[in-house]
Amino acid sequence: MKRTTISLPEGLATAMEREARRRRVSVAEVARQALAEHLGLDEHRRSLSFIGIADSGHATTAQDFEEILAREWRPDRDR
Repeated sequence: MKRTTISLPEGLATAMEREARRRRVSVAEVARQALAEHLGLDEHRRSLSFIGIADSGHATTAQDFEEILAREWRPDRDR
């Protein structure tokens, strides 16, 4: 793992410390998770083994499945 130093505005640093206490993890872990999620590298993303087993009639469905699922599942997730 590579060590990186960043400067944060006071409010953001306080929010990260509060979130770390709430989750009972380190501030570094909160930062790693937030960055991974923001960059689309979240290791906790679900693997969907059924993707690509049917013909949607659209040429790019298999390539665009993450965008399609995010758009279609968002209302269910927000309930």
